[in-house]
Amino acid sequence: MASTPPHCSITATKPYQTHQYPQNQRLKSHRQTRPTNQWPTTHHVSLSKPLPLPPRTVPKPASAAGPVPSSFSSLCPPAKSDLVSAFSGRRSTRMVSKMHLGRPKTTVGSRHSPLAEEALETAIRFGKDDFALDDVLHSFESRLVSDDYTFLLRELGNRGECWKAIRCFEFAVRRERKRTEQGKLASSMISTLGRLGKVELAKNVFQTAVNEGYGRTVYTYSALISAYGRSGYCDEAIRVLESMKDSGVKPNLVTYNAVIDACGKGGVEFKKVVEIFDEMLKIGVQPDRITYNSLLAVCSRGGLWEAARNLFSEMVDRGIDQDIYTYNTLLDAISKCGQMDLAYKIMSEMPSKNILPNVVTYSTMIDGYAKAGRLEDALNLFNEMKFLAIGLDRVLYNTLLSLYGKLGRFEEALNVCKEMESVGIAKDVVSYNALLGGYGKQGKYDEVKGLYNEMKVERVSPNLLTYSTLIDVYSKGGLYAEAVKVFREFKQAGLKADVVLYSELINALCKNGLVESAVSLLDEMTKEGIRPNVVTYNSIIDAFGRPATTVCAVDAGARGIVLHSESSSSISGGDFDISDKNVQNEMRDREDTRIMKMFGQLTADKAGFAKKDRKVRPEILCILGVFQKMHELDIKPNVVTFSAILNACSRCNSFEDASMLLEELRLFDNQVYGVAHGLLMGYRGNVWVKAQSLFDEVKQMDCSTASGFYNALTDMLWHFGQKKGAQLVVLEGKRRNVWENAWSNSRLDLHLMSSGAARAMVHAWLLNIHSIVYQGQQLPNLLSILTGWGKHSKVVGDSALRRAVEALLTSMGAPFRVHECNIGRFISTGSVAAAWLKESGTLEVLMLHDDRAEPKSANFGQISDLRALAL
Repeated sequence: MASTPPHCSITATKPYQTHQYPQNQRLKSHRQTRPTNQWPTTHHVSLSKPLPLPPRTVPKPASAAGPVPSSFSSLCPPAKSDLVSAFSGRRSTRMVSKMHLGRPKTTVGSRHSPLAEEALETAIRFGKDDFALDDVLHSFESRLVSDDYTFLLRELGNRGECWKAIRCFEFAVRRERKRTEQGKLASSMISTLGRLGKVELAKNVFQTAVNEGYGRTVYTYSALISAYGRSGYCDEAIRVLESMKDSGVKPNLVTYNAVIDACGKGGVEFKKVVEIFDEMLKIGVQPDRITYNSLLAVCSRGGLWEAARNLFSEMVDRGIDQDIYTYNTLLDAISKCGQMDLAYKIMSEMPSKNILPNVVTYSTMIDGYAKAGRLEDALNLFNEMKFLAIGLDRVLYNTLLSLYGKLGRFEEALNVCKEMESVGIAKDVVSYNALLGGYGKQGKYDEVKGLYNEMKVERVSPNLLTYSTLIDVYSKGGLYAEAVKVFREFKQAGLKADVVLYSELINALCKNGLVESAVSLLDEMTKEGIRPNVVTYNSIIDAFGRPATTVCAVDAGARGIVLHSESSSSISGGDFDISDKNVQNEMRDREDTRIMKMFGQLTADKAGFAKKDRKVRPEILCILGVFQKMHELDIKPNVVTFSAILNACSRCNSFEDASMLLEELRLFDNQVYGVAHGLLMGYRGNVWVKAQSLFDEVKQMDCSTASGFYNALTDMLWHFGQKKGAQLVVLEGKRRNVWENAWSNSRLDLHLMSSGAARAMVHAWLLNIHSIVYQGQQLPNLLSILTGWGKHSKVVGDSALRRAVEALLTSMGAPFRVHECNIGRFISTGSVAAAWLKESGTLEVLMLHDDRAEPKSANFGQISDLRALAL
């Protein structure tokens, strides 16, 4: 449909009048219909856009959690983990349902007569109200057959004429005497209402049909399942399937396809969908292309690229042809997990199947490359698309704006804006958000202000993401007064803060050392009924132990660890009724004032809080308290949480503190944190085997997330003297290609590595070229070690990584010097390096050792007798 159809409702004594599901209440009344109707009605039609539905517990496709092999319970649920989808930050550029662009449209074969089309046009033109529409229907009654009425219902629905479709249905059912034909009309009406989002009306048409004796057919059940699925009510769709079987009606292929599609749109776990698919096969119903496309869509929403590949292979083995929808959905699943080389290979194979990539294919691939950090590859694909004369749509234009913004190529971004205008596509809020984020990341704050003002002039209303982006940009740039101003405007706009905005505020406070204030804001957030997500908690965990962090008050009493904040008692206490509107407004005003005071404090002193003496043990207890709270709220930690905790361990003053933190966390997940604890203690053997499962999980992440994990684990091990273990981890990352093109015989690129990972890698690389020399082979003429020169450091040119590597090379006596034209590059000639490597003491310098070896009595599975946390 070209536009959103007007919502309508039917008011009378019909059973499908009471709406369990939200419908538009902005209705215009019309005169009542004739009392001769089986269900006397007064139809109401809204000519305005439908009101948004209130939030319901239907997971959004963009945040659908995706299963991965269950190696450990805390990072992932038993079936598959939230590692892939929740923390690689991947979202499709558009709804998967839009990926059918270019696919031949399949419609039910229509057997209507030419007279039905005349009746349709007459009804649209002259059926202005109930009386007029009834006159039209009566004038055609003797000349129309049942299939003609089915055609009318479908086409009136397609044109958004909801009340006319219902009126026509009532008329047709009343005149029809055959139960089977009445059942067909009911299924057609239910399907039409489902397409229009009228779920409750569809349900009650079904119930009335059942009560009248013509509703218990496979078609009506399937239509109702599809109606629920279209609106994301997957649980209801599954219940209808069970009710259908209990009633003795055998589901067919259409039924199962509708259920699987509903599960995909409602975010049902892949494991459950597979159970439904297996049940379908068990009763002898064979899948078709629509079945597999729906299964692929489930994988796409969950980021299950391996499952998607297996389904695609099974589809080929069964001899089921693929279409453009199949490929686009498969590519979306693979791209979401950063497997872009595989995605490109599959895309390249499409023409050989006589399926040409379309704008959705390219948009999916470009978005995948961009989110994987491969921005140049994304632009190359865009140029290929232009060469093939494939037209761009709004989504792709906005993706390009985001790309150029991240690359700092603003002249080209402005050219994209001009091209959008030339083809009649005006910049929308997504366009502005992309530009604001791009300029903000480059520190171009004047341009950010100019763009924001332009939005106001052009009357493009900022959304929550706009405000979140601005607050994040201004906070990171130290422009706290501007951040407060944006927050005030956000409140004046009447928008309700969501988890993204709160998380940005909390992150800004954490980055500036105001951890207690962040915890206080977290308190307020939950009192507002906004559920924190794992990103929110990761910010707080990562903040503990940083140099600017203030001491967090904790209570490690018998009931477990509790985070204290000043707001807790001031708002939750007292004798007032928090359900009272005035009290709620007062609480909200108090919250706003508190937030502004927090940013006012940052404005007054951009250096942050005065640093207090660091008390690591209380900070560790705070981390455990945060982790326990996540556990209570059933917020699953992921690889970023794990990395944040490892970073906190690296900042601990003593080995004992870090060991205690990891050992306590083993009570939550002995598998994941047991591996980290075991490697820290110097264990090998069984621990290393279990570590491989962890590395397999991380392999499915995008490059930046995976490198962050390896960097954090290696830093912790190096920090506490487990240097051999750190080298094993970093070599495992190299083997799994975490840092692409980082290693060759002539060059070592450390740009994306942390200090510990880089130093461990330097030792491994020098040992490698040492073996080359002792095999009698010649080294390349020039050897290089690249560290970067600190372009993105707080003080430009002052790279902590460069200084760490320089100190390491000096301590080893390695003959590397700083390149004259690049202070982030260390070089040595092959002959000089070979001579040094042949010296007698060099091998001993290059070999790494652990400060702690594996105890003979080590038992990885045993947890020592620690103070138990109250879970």
